[in-house]
Amino acid sequence: MKPFTGYIFLFIAISCGITANSLAKISDGFSKLTPSVGCILLMCVTMFSLAKGMSAIPVGFAYATYSAVTVASILIFGIIKYNQMPNAYGLVGIILIIAGVLIVNLLGKVN
Repeated sequence: MKPFTGYIFLFIAISCGITANSLAKISDGFSKLTPSVGCILLMCVTMFSLAKGMSAIPVGFAYATYSAVTVASILIFGIIKYNQMPNAYGLVGIILIIAGVLIVNLLGKVN
């Protein structure tokens, strides 16, 4: 598989991961059927897509990118939908996560 295809699978994994995590909150502890089923199905698609992406992209790059973008996006989801504003330490932590992923992706090399 070509690296470009791996990045397409990574994009799918990120998109489905964001949606699945959003549905996890909406499902209210898996007590609401529709968002619970959607969450579970999307997590399956997420893991499948992430695994396919890792066959073309180095594992560290793929997982670091997936996790950081998903975490940052869920933070934004919480701010917009639930008005859950993180404190200064939370914001610094998210900034450090994003900076770390940028360093891994832009400066990191795999032997």
